[in-house]
Amino acid sequence: MSELRCRRIYEPKEETDGFRILADRLWPRGIRKENAGIDLWAKEIAPSQELRKWFGHDPERFEEFRSRYLEELAADPQAQNLAAMVKEKLQMGNVTLLFAAKDPDRNNAIVLKEWLESASER
Repeated sequence: MSELRCRRIYEPKEETDGFRILADRLWPRGIRKENAGIDLWAKEIAPSQELRKWFGHDPERFEEFRSRYLEELAADPQAQNLAAMVKEKLQMGNVTLLFAAKDPDRNNAIVLKEWLESASER
């Protein structure tokens, strides 16, 4: 069964990653595009510049960030398109959402994964 996963882009690419989507608005520092091994850079569905700056990866702000980002995703037609594409890709194999943040538990890819999973249930 195919799986939707999240991983840091700084971790080595694995065969089991499947279709790899970079879910950050900014390109990660120190990663060369030709070596990134991504299939899609979905910067348009990453958190808005304002939300990203407000959050600043402050763990105490994560729940509010999560709530605001989920609202952004729900209102974004491009996010709906991404959800449909991810659902289709999952028919063929794993999909991995990539992020650059240091915190593996509090980042936009985790929230995006949650939103995509709930979108696929609708």
